Amino acid sequence: MRKTLTRQGLHATVATRFVPTTTDSDHNLPVAENLLARDFTATRPNEKWGSDITYVRTAEGWLYLAVIDLFSRRVVGWAMADHMRVDLVLEAFEMAITHRRPTGDLLFHSDRGSQYAASAFRDRLAFLRVTQSMSRRGNCWNNAPAESFFGKLKTEWVGRHR
Repeated sequence: MRKTLTRQGLHATVATRFVPTTTDSDHNLPVAENLLARDFTATRPNEKWGSDITYVRTAEGWLYLAVIDLFSRRVVGWAMADHMRVDLVLEAFEMAITHRRPTGDLLFHSDRGSQYAASAFRDRLAFLRVTQSMSRRGNCWNNAPAESFFGKLKTEWVGRHR
């Protein structure tokens, strides 16, 4: 079988093993209740957004990427920086708000990272009347769509290009 794949120019894509830590959930900041509760279905656009932070290795070092997404599973906001401070998630969130202009109730779900628990981010959500939801500690399944998106992004695109 392997010889057949090689003759056809097909090669398996393998994810890299080194994974920098992106979630700092060991903090004393307020944590939102898990309102999403693994219900990843949405009946309309801008009803539920999910977000996560991952790393992308570049020739100039690590860049960190925040993505927001859910009804259509499309990326609606993103940001890249050489740091993982709250500004990163705020920039991605602002892009999503600017492009999507949500009306009605919006649930924003993320992990318990310090960036999402920071007062600057929580204040912005409150100002826009966006309800915040956070995964339970150490449970990646509670943010599965974002985790899955990043896995595919890294395996199918980033893993093949630099």
